[in-house]
Amino acid sequence: MLPLTFRCLTTGTGPLVEVVGALDFETAQDFHDLLPTLALLPGQRLVLDLGAVEFFDSSGIRALLAARRLAAAGGGDLALAAVPDHIVRVLDAVGLADHFTIATAPPQ
Repeated sequence: MLPLTFRCLTTGTGPLVEVVGALDFETAQDFHDLLPTLALLPGQRLVLDLGAVEFFDSSGIRALLAARRLAAAGGGDLALAAVPDHIVRVLDAVGLADHFTIATAPPQ
């Protein structure tokens, strides 16, 4: 199993979370535990940098949906950045690719 690690940064537009490793059944709870700790103000955007996610399954989908709900509940929105092709294929396969804003690169 690949470990899952996070690096949380604050940008001018909101929190940026760099996700590294496997976002799957065994690690998704760690991601869910992280979400309530993020400071997202109304009008801000939560950005998840997925460029270093090496494995992604249905639990990863649920984690992304939870992040989207958190952002919406706080009056903000969610963007996915640097999304690897294997994640795009999964989101396309389940009909969710259009439900996420996908940026080519995370904010500076």
